[in-house]
Order: sequence, then C-alpha cells, then structure tokens
Amino acid sequence: MKRVLLLIVFSGVAFFAQSQDKTTDYQKLARQIFKELIETNTTSGYGSSKAAEAMAVRLKTAGFSDSDIQVIGPDQQHKNLIFRFRGEGKLKPVLFICHLDVVEALPKDWSVDPFTFLEKDGYFYGRGTTDVKNDDAGLITNVIRLKKEGFKPDRDIIIALTADEENGNANGVNWLVTNHRDLIEADFCINPDGGGGDMKNGKTVTMAIQTSEKIYVSYRLEVKNNGGHSSLPVKDNAIYRLASGLTRLAAYDFPVRLNETTRNYFEKIAAGESGQIKSDILAILETPPDTAAARRVAASSAYYNAMMRTTCVATLMNAGHAENALPQSAQAIINCRMLPDDSPENVMSVLKTVLADNQITVTCTYSSFTAPVSPLRDDVTSPVNQISSSMWPGVNVTPIMSTGATDGKFLRRQGIPVYGVSGMFGDMDDVRAHGRDERIGVKEFYDGVEFMYRFMKALTSETNQNN
Repeated sequence: MKRVLLLIVFSGVAFFAQSQDKTTDYQKLARQIFKELIETNTTSGYGSSKAAEAMAVRLKTAGFSDSDIQVIGPDQQHKNLIFRFRGEGKLKPVLFICHLDVVEALPKDWSVDPFTFLEKDGYFYGRGTTDVKNDDAGLITNVIRLKKEGFKPDRDIIIALTADEENGNANGVNWLVTNHRDLIEADFCINPDGGGGDMKNGKTVTMAIQTSEKIYVSYRLEVKNNGGHSSLPVKDNAIYRLASGLTRLAAYDFPVRLNETTRNYFEKIAAGESGQIKSDILAILETPPDTAAARRVAASSAYYNAMMRTTCVATLMNAGHAENALPQSAQAIINCRMLPDDSPENVMSVLKTVLADNQITVTCTYSSFTAPVSPLRDDVTSPVNQISSSMWPGVNVTPIMSTGATDGKFLRRQGIPVYGVSGMFGDMDDVRAHGRDERIGVKEFYDGVEFMYRFMKALTSETNQNN
C-alpha cells in the first residue's frame, strides 16, 4: 500500500507541477466560491437555504445531473445541499459533511465588514473563513475539478452541506440522519469541521484527525434564602454563599484521564516538544500520571488541559432582585465538557463534593448524548499521512479528541464512523473562529483546497483500497 500511495501522491505533485495554469484556474474558482459563501449571510436569522441553493447552481453549471443534487430541509429557511458524485459502486460511499451556517457577527464589533469577503495582508477576512466556509468552498471546487478531469471514483462521493450546526444541530445532519438516512448512508464520513492543522510561529506543527469529541453538559447552581432589607445585612447572603462555592470550583481540576486517542496525541506532541514541557508531557503519560506535571502542562496550554480531563467552567450568573434588598436567590450556569467515557451523574457528584455546601443546589439543565470513538482505519490515516508529509514535510499527524462539539456525533451515534480531516491550517495562538475579525491565510486556504483534492482522490481510488 505504501508504495502505491506514494505514487498517487507524487503523481498529484507531478500534475500540479505540469499543469500550473489549470491549478491556478481552480484556485480562482475556489476563491470565487469562497467569496460567494462569505457574502451570503447564513447566521441563524437568515438560515442556510440561499447558500445551499447557490452551491447547487454551481454543481449544475459544472454539468452534474439535477437528479444527483437535492436542496432539502424541514422548512424554507433551513435547507441542506445533498450531492452525489456517482462512482463505479465497488465500495460503499464515502460521505463528506460541512456546515453552511455561521455564528452571528456584529459589524460594530469588527474592524472590517464580517459579510464582505476581504483579502488583506495575506489573509482572507470574513465570518466563516475558518468555521467552516473555507472547507465548504474546497469540497465544491474539488468535485467540479474531478469531473472536469474525467475522474471516475471507485465509489460514490456524497457531500452534505448542512444547516444549523451552530444553533443546536436540529436541522442539519441530525435531521438528515433521522429523516433521510438513505441519502447519506456511507461506509464512513469525513468531517472537515473536526480536523485541520495547527501552526505556531508561522510553522506547521500538527495535522489532526478527529476520532472523538467531548460531551456538552450544563448545570445550574442555585442558592435561595429569605432576603431582607439591605440596611440590615446578615452573613448568610445568597450571593456570598454561591461565590464561595464557585471559588472552590475554580480551584478544582478533574483528574487526568487519557483514552486511546488522547494518549496517542500526547505521545506525538511530546516528540515535537523539548525541555520542561516535554518532560511534563511524558510524566502525564505514566500510570498514574504525575499530578505536578499535569498542573504545569495545564498552565502552559488551555488546549492541553482540555485534552486530558473533563472540564467545568462558570459561564453565566444571575442574582438579586433589587438594589436595596438582600438577594433571595443567586444562580450560576456551569458548562462542562465531559470526556467520552465520563457521565453527567459522575460530574454532578463531583460538583457537589467540590462546592461543599448543601445549600447550593445542582441541577443538570442539558446533557448531550454519548457517541462511540471512531476506530482508526488505515484507508483513512495512510492517505492523510502520505499527503501531509508531501505537502508539509515534518508535520506531526495525530488523532485528536475535539474539546468542542461537531455534527459528527450524530453519525457516530447511528453507527457511521466519522473522521475529522481538513487541510486548512491556522495559528494555534490566534484562533478567531466565532470571534472578531475571523480570517484564514491566503496560502493556507489554497493549500487546504489542494490537500482535500488529493485526499478525495485517494479515498476513492481502487489502488488505495486494495493494497
């Protein structure tokens, strides 16, 4: 397999070198599609239907059959694009999912217009440039490119560009797998939203393959008492009591607990580190993990901390009812991201122990479901390794557990393995997704589109599957 894959990769390099004009044309196409998507407002108030329909037009113009392109959804505002690139049917299809919707962006909060595509100082700016319209554009560009080149995949390629990932996941992948599973039934799924590369100080560091993700759980903490007039204060104050409990929670760390994916991740990360941080990462890989080393690793990186344990953090507070009255109630919301093998009941028990106050009630207000870890498979990981080493020599390819949530969990729950893979790289110390002045490097965008082109070919070429 290795030698054949190298031939596939290097033939891709040869094509790139010999067809520079054609590649430039596809870069132009990718930029045009990217611009169209960024300038189509797909926040929750507008929905994703307009963007889905625009991408359908792109595919039809490229010559794909109308019967293989569907724009469907539960209502007129929240439609999804489902596209099938017909192959030879030698294997079950491979599914690519990517969401079209974006989080809100207020122009007054940005230094540029979030819904105007802007190229400036080597970056593309706009809401969705990293989450995740860059990969939407890449997928559509690449199937058009593959068709024009006459490529015949050994199996169907299904692309689902979906709605509502950022707004509760009700109308996108969840809706499709519940109501139209036949349209997206696949051997496995590639979810660019869950993968990608990290850069540090301008250098590529890691290429991630997401195989699992943390579980979203929220709790409400509440203290109640009789209150009274503010001119007659007493020590038993609902705000003080809740604040004391929150202070204890702020100082607490859940124990380090690594699974197959995160252990593999830290082993790969340690190989690229040096000095104290390398020693500390190696120490947390021991059984039992070194707690002092874990504290130092956590202090060095919020991401490392989130990868090695369940985390809980206060995100909202509400207390009191009048300026001149003692509070009768104080509430806080604690948002937790559980490890896949943890449970809401265990986290609640830990919270009660750490708060150490039976007058602080703890209620679970939301708990997502658990989904199995996707097993690593060679027909996915080998192409990622080969193509990454060709495009970014020395980059560290590693499986990861996402600290946030993606649509992949809906498919994993239904028995379709999901792998977060994307060739888009970003600065690990300057993450702007969901934030102000979201942007992606121009070079990083074009490289990401090229990576996905090679990856799609590798996943759907018979030589990759049979060697």
